[in-house]
Amino acid sequence: MDKLQINVATYVEATEAEGPGKRFALWVQGCPLRCPECCNPEMLEFEDRDWTDVDTVAAWVLASADKNGIEGVSFLGGEPFSQAAALGALAAQVRAHGLTVMVYTGFTLESLRKRGDAGVDDLLSQTDLLVDGPFVASRPDRERRWIGSLNQRGLALTEAYQDLAQDWDKSPDTVEVRITKDGRLLVNGSPYLLSKLGRM
Repeated sequence: MDKLQINVATYVEATEAEGPGKRFALWVQGCPLRCPECCNPEMLEFEDRDWTDVDTVAAWVLASADKNGIEGVSFLGGEPFSQAAALGALAAQVRAHGLTVMVYTGFTLESLRKRGDAGVDDLLSQTDLLVDGPFVASRPDRERRWIGSLNQRGLALTEAYQDLAQDWDKSPDTVEVRITKDGRLLVNGSPYLLSKLGRM
C-alpha cells in the first residue's frame, strides 16, 4: 500500500502565533473555498508543492518537540480538511507522543460532521482545538487571538483546551517574520496584522 502523503505548502518548526503555547505549524496546499482577501492566496490552488509522506512530517514535528519544547501542532492552509485522511494519520502519531492538535478550517464543524467522510471524521477525532468557519475580511476579529473574523469559532473538541474555549485568549495578536535557510521571507500570524503589512 502506498504511504499517505501531505501536499505541504510550508511549515514552521516553532511558532507562538498560530495557537496556544509554542507549536509546529503546517500549512497545506489547496483550498476549495477561495475566501476573498485570504491571507495565504498562494496556497489556494490545488497544485503540487511538496508531497511528503506522513511518517516524515511526523518526524519533523517530533524533532521540534525535542529541540524546541513545542506543546502541539497546528494545521492551516489552504484547507486542512481537503487532506483529511493524511492529516488524521499525522495527528494520531503526534498525539501518541503527548502533543496537541489544532486545526484551522474554513468549513463549520456541523458541515464537516454531515459529510460522512471517514477521513474527515478521523481528523476531527484527533483534533483538540478547532477554529472553524470561512474568513470574512469585512468582519475582522481584533479581540480573540488566533481568530481571523468574527463569524469564526474556537471549539475545544477534547479536554485539552476546555478552559481556553470558555475564556478565549484576548492577549494582543502577533505576527512573526523569519528568513528561511533558502533565503525566502516567511511571515505568519494574525490576518488583521498581516493586512497592515500588505500581505492581503
